[in-house]
Amino acid sequence: MLDTPYLTLNNGCKMPQIGLGTWKSKSGEVCNAVKYAISIGYRSIDCAYIYGNEKEVGEAVRAKMADGTVKREDLFITSKVWNAYHRRDLVAKNLDVSLERLGLEYIDLYLIHWPMGVKEDAGDFPKDPNGKFYYSDTHFLDTWKGMEDAVDAGKVKSIGLSNFNSAQIQEVIDAARIKPVNLQIELNPYLNQMKLVEFCKERGITVTAYSPLGSGDRPWAKPTDPKLLEDPKIVAIAEKVNRTPAQVVLNWSIRRGVAVIPKSVTESRILSNFQIFDFSLTDDDMLVLQSFDGGDKFRSCVLEWVSDHPLYPFHIPF
Repeated sequence: MLDTPYLTLNNGCKMPQIGLGTWKSKSGEVCNAVKYAISIGYRSIDCAYIYGNEKEVGEAVRAKMADGTVKREDLFITSKVWNAYHRRDLVAKNLDVSLERLGLEYIDLYLIHWPMGVKEDAGDFPKDPNGKFYYSDTHFLDTWKGMEDAVDAGKVKSIGLSNFNSAQIQEVIDAARIKPVNLQIELNPYLNQMKLVEFCKERGITVTAYSPLGSGDRPWAKPTDPKLLEDPKIVAIAEKVNRTPAQVVLNWSIRRGVAVIPKSVTESRILSNFQIFDFSLTDDDMLVLQSFDGGDKFRSCVLEWVSDHPLYPFHIPF
């Protein structure tokens, strides 16, 4: 079994620096992927209510606990409250659904998935006849109170944010009774998030990178979009250190003190993505990867269809 380093959160809890992402993992595939990941040493699994696969993730987790591979306290399970449950009293409702699907008594890290809320009590994707989302006027500060309630209830160990910008993070910090421990954001060499990572570090908030390999399999990808792992400069560095381009890109994030949650359901890739802690890129290599940054033009998860929401996070530089 392979070992993984941990990041210490501002509440003293420890989070593995690599986890298995499950966004876009299809039903029928994710259960075996999670079982295999845990068997080789993964201890962090990233989930979300809206991914629709938490039941299978839970089956895998419970199977690996039942066969003695891990105990519950060995694992670090993340989930996220969805946009249609931002009202304070609905946070607990959404959390309870995730807990039931996962078959667990608590979640290690619970995040607000997005700062934008949509209409409550109207399904997960409330839209008008033209396909436009109905927005909620619930502010994420009300949602945060519900997150704090979840900690008080013992159903969540730590709470944090996802896809928030620096101004929104500061709003939460200023109003919080319980401080956010983590920010999960899209982050890879094409979108290196230097300013936002530094902003979080200055405030004692760890950062987790989703789509750390560029999310080439995102549903809305265009054939003309650049493919990060095929970039000649990354391929050259990978050949120099005798690693894969994916391992190089993941190591780049690890060296920055960022956690990564690469998604895969292929055993060989799950293993390869985990084998990133026994080599180091040079400072020059790090600078080469840093130079790829294209800012928002390379952001994959833009959600332009809700860009007119008052709390849309990507209207400011970071």
